[in-house]
Amino acid sequence: MVDQNCAYCVEGELLAAFGYPCAELDHSKVYIFKEQSHKGRVIVASNQHVSELTELSDEDRNGFFSDVAKVANAQHQAFHPDKVNYGAYGDTGHHLHFHLVPKYKDEFEWNAPFAMNPGQVTLTDDDYEALAETLRRYL
Repeated sequence: MVDQNCAYCVEGELLAAFGYPCAELDHSKVYIFKEQSHKGRVIVASNQHVSELTELSDEDRNGFFSDVAKVANAQHQAFHPDKVNYGAYGDTGHHLHFHLVPKYKDEFEWNAPFAMNPGQVTLTDDDYEALAETLRRYL
């Protein structure tokens, strides 16, 4: 199912406001999160328009989590965080996605929950592409 009002399904201006396309995997798409207070933060969005993990078949759920793990591994290789935090929200946006947020000791929000959008660090399109290219090397 595709929802014409969903940023992840339609990939238009709404998505461009917060995400930069990075990669297409077997069960998901990866976007560089435009707010980069945490270098290498991404969103991994399911290829299927579902709101809950329970709406996926076992095979699709396992595939989606395999993609999440693959992206986290690539983040570790590319950006060397001390920890990757995972967040799955969507009270109003009903498309299954995870925020993968690299955290670095003694840096922004270490030892605290990450803010959804702290609004502190935005980059140029060239910079987003450079981050995406770095991550793609490890995917």
